[in-house]
Formats: sequence, structure tokens, C-alpha cells
Amino acid sequence: MECKTDFEKFLSDIRPTKSQKEDLKTGHKTLRGRLADDNELSQIIVSDFLQGSYRRFTAVRPKGDKRSDVDIIVVTKLHEGEYTPHAAMEVFRPFLDKHYKGKWHFQGRSIGIELSYVELDLVITAAPSEAEQGILKSAAVRSTADIDEAPDWRLNDLWLDPEDRRYRTDALEILKAAEAKAEWKANPLRIPDRDAKEWGDTNPLEQIRWTVAKNKATNRHFVNVVKAIKWWRLEQLSTLKHPKGFPLERMVGDCCPDGITSVAEGVVTTLETMVDRYRNGKPTLADYGVSHHDVLARISAADFSTFYDGAKSAASIARRAVSAVTRSDACKAWHELFGDKFPKYEDDKDGGKNGTGGFKQPSEPAIPGSGRFA
Repeated sequence: MECKTDFEKFLSDIRPTKSQKEDLKTGHKTLRGRLADDNELSQIIVSDFLQGSYRRFTAVRPKGDKRSDVDIIVVTKLHEGEYTPHAAMEVFRPFLDKHYKGKWHFQGRSIGIELSYVELDLVITAAPSEAEQGILKSAAVRSTADIDEAPDWRLNDLWLDPEDRRYRTDALEILKAAEAKAEWKANPLRIPDRDAKEWGDTNPLEQIRWTVAKNKATNRHFVNVVKAIKWWRLEQLSTLKHPKGFPLERMVGDCCPDGITSVAEGVVTTLETMVDRYRNGKPTLADYGVSHHDVLARISAADFSTFYDGAKSAASIARRAVSAVTRSDACKAWHELFGDKFPKYEDDKDGGKNGTGGFKQPSEPAIPGSGRFA
């Protein structure tokens, strides 16, 4: 049994809260504004945009004392032939010390900024080609809307940001034209890897484009299947270091079938496909738009084996939940799979024979978003 209303409550309770989303917006808008106003860096920055689970709408609420995080790509004019990965990151040191002193640190392929209310991951890139610069400055790239807020997202010059549509009487006409127009080919960007001491490829725009297309092909359930499976992993495999984040999301993308009609169906079919497809061990999964990059390369065989055993057990529980005749049995199984965020069964007027009805508690208190700055 799918338990539709229970899944709606569950998904509401594992997404970032309203105040957490406001903190994310405050954090990235403040950083991007400071970069634009910096006399030195503004001269070498081509564009900046959001990437990662925040933009793809696949982020889940952080557990415990962890903070929400957001990834910001900063496209620069720095040429990799002139700058080592370390030297390229060092260009940003004066800016970081000025605005985030004591709160930032160099990571392997990014700069981490840890604030009291949010974590920012700043990823710099080498200079793109002149042809790419126009694409990277477009509204389609620089929009702050996630793919739930903008399910019609298209990577071309006609697509309108939701913020701009309210001011355009011809918005619908333009969006129809954007839908009909072919999308740009998103070429990889080059990012510094301090540990490997070399520049490598990444293609965040293709990750977004692929996710938008997959979400459409799954009746907009894919992003919620990702969130559900991410939460299962946090609940049931909390001590396991990897896989998590995008590698886990990539596996869900590999195994979630098109045409699913509910999140419950997506969860059980994805887990069962993982069990069948990965029975011979860790697969090789190419990053979207970067065919030579295996996103699972850094995951050990031991960690993957532990994950696989967990997925096998989870698939059995999910199948029991979907096959349950009563809402009571279904909810108990889903609760076993996802933990306390999935609503415990409460009897209703129909005796628990379907997945509808019952009072829904608010997912969070109505707390206004803060206006905090670092």
C-alpha cells in the first residue's frame, strides 16, 4: 500500500524547513553579493551559479547538529596553464579573510565556509571558452530557483527565471518558445583538485538538466524518491561513511524507472533494481556530462558491500509495505524503513483500509526566515 498522505507528511518532514531554506538563501546571496562587490575578484569572475542538491531539489533536512549546505560555482578568468589548483584557490584568500575570517578552509576541490547557520561550498573554475561565457551568464544558469520551483527549466537563452515572469506580459509566450527551442550543450567546467594537484572536469549544468528530464519522466516523483532513499540511508546506515550525497543520488538515477506513479512505487522498484543490478559488486557509474569520471570511484569495496546488504534488507521491507493489505501493516513497514519521521499508524474512519484520511499535523512551526549575515 502506498499510504499517499503518510508519504506527503514524511516528505514534508525530511525536507529542509522554511527557516533552513531562508538561511541557505541568506548565505549564498550574501556570498555572491560580496563577490560581485569585491574590487579585485569582480575583475576575474565571469559568472556564478548554484549547483548541488539544493538546486536539484534533492536535499534532505540535516540531522543532529549538522547545518544545511549549498554549493556555489564561481566561474573565473583564471587559466589553468598559468595557475596551479592551489594558486587558483589562493587568489580568493584575501576575500575570505576579509569576510569569513576563521570560518573558512581549503578543501580538496572547493573552499568550505562554515557559518553558525549554514555551510557554503565555494567551487571555483578555470576560464571557459568565449562561446561558453554567454551561456554561463544566462538566466537559465544563474537562476536561484530549484527544479521544483522551476520544473520547466530549459538550458537556453529564452528561458525566463520565475522572478522575472511576474513583470512580463509575454511570459507564457516566451516560455513556450523556450520549451520548443533546443537546449545548449553543457560542456564540462574545469575545477582545481588540490590533493591530486591537477585540474579536473565537472558538469553541474548537465546534472541539473538530467535531473529535470528524469523528474519529468517519473511524473515529478524522482526527486522525492531520492530524498526518501537518502533519508533511509541516514536512518539505517548512519555509521557508514560512503556512499552519500551525489554518488547515492547517481545510483538512484541509475535504478529508478520512468513512469512511476508514486514515491512508494519509486522507492521499492529502485531498491529492488539496485539489489539486482549491483549483485556482482560496485558498478562504474559515469557522471552526467563527464563520461570518464566514475562517481563511485572513491567508495571502497567494503563500504559498498555494507551499503548493498542494507539496500537488500530495505528492498524486502519496502516490498512488504507496498504489498500490505491494510494501512496499518503498510505504515508499520514504512515506519520500520524510514524511522520516526514516517508517521506512525493512527486509526481512521475507514478502518485503515486505504491510504487516505486522517489529520495531518503541520510539518513545522510558522517561523519567519531570519535575516542573518555572517
